[in-house]
Amino acid sequence: MATKDSQAPHLARLAALIADETRAACLLALLDGRAWTAGELARHAGVAASTLSEHLGKLVAGGLLTEERQGRHRYVRLADARVAQLVEDLAAQVTPRATRRPRNLRESSAGSAMARGRTCYDHLAGRLGIAVTDALTERGLLVQDTGFALTDAGLGWFDSAGIRLDRTGRRPLARACLDWTERRPHLAGVAGAALCRHALDAGWCVRIGSERAVKVTASGEDALSELLGIDAATLH
Repeated sequence: MATKDSQAPHLARLAALIADETRAACLLALLDGRAWTAGELARHAGVAASTLSEHLGKLVAGGLLTEERQGRHRYVRLADARVAQLVEDLAAQVTPRATRRPRNLRESSAGSAMARGRTCYDHLAGRLGIAVTDALTERGLLVQDTGFALTDAGLGWFDSAGIRLDRTGRRPLARACLDWTERRPHLAGVAGAALCRHALDAGWCVRIGSERAVKVTASGEDALSELLGIDAATLH
């Protein structure tokens, strides 16, 4: 008789943690990289605070979320970039046909904004993320032959743009992340996170709405055109 793989029960427990609509809604919301209060997540998921608290307890115990308390408030966020990658990769497996149609104009507008540009945990996604990834690749700054990797010219580009890359950790410098709206990979990893952080800090992009959507500003259009030759029309 074949011996059962020792990882099987751990994988089953992990899958069971995610296989709940309320918990899945929380994980997707937390892909914005920020800490949310339990109350904010309860309203987002459309459940009672007591119900949400039970779900959060399971996610924290399972290592998918971390929590901290400040006064009366309980804040939670995704445990790390690996959890974000797992959630985004799973979301990318949901076919467009399986997603629910918008119920009203507000939902339709929010969905369009998310598809146009958003944060995926700590890097840029949507058409914006793809446009940046394509521009880096076309200029020989990023190669996608066998996974994502910055070239020497790419490293020089980040330095010249004033975008610091932290190479001291174990996180990959560049990594492909499958975009769930575009169905193509965008740039993640240290480089993707640094570029997104710089874009927000420099005012190239601003967050809009209550979800992960971001909008490229006029100064951002100028910067992306000058640095990467991205046509502003592709960002709208």
